[in-house]
Amino acid sequence: QVQLVESGGGLVQAGGSLRLSCAQSGRTFSTYATSWFRQAPGKEREFVATITRSSGNTVYADSVKGRFTISRDNAKNTMYLQMNSLKPEDTAIYYCAAAAGFRVAGLLARSDVYDYWGQGTQVTVSS
Repeated sequence: QVQLVESGGGLVQAGGSLRLSCAQSGRTFSTYATSWFRQAPGKEREFVATITRSSGNTVYADSVKGRFTISRDNAKNTMYLQMNSLKPEDTAIYYCAAAAGFRVAGLLARSDVYDYWGQGTQVTVSS
């Protein structure tokens, strides 16, 4: 089992920055990739970014490319999402997710391939 706990959300003005953290515990060595998803009110959960544990390869949604940076510190079992130039449309609950075992890279944007989820952290961007 893997436990995921997000933190770092809050209220920020448009153009501002936030850094989210996802602390992992349990069988963290078994995770192949960890990712950020978000869900705005009335919308489906959507992929934000992913990073593989061993190689550190990253993939981003087009909507956040150039503004968000995903990273991880394996020694601390923690994943981060640095969010810059925030926009009101970034307002959502942000979730971290972990996939145990290998996943084809093209599938990592799908929420149904993940085995573990955190409880989410609210990010609100005011205009």
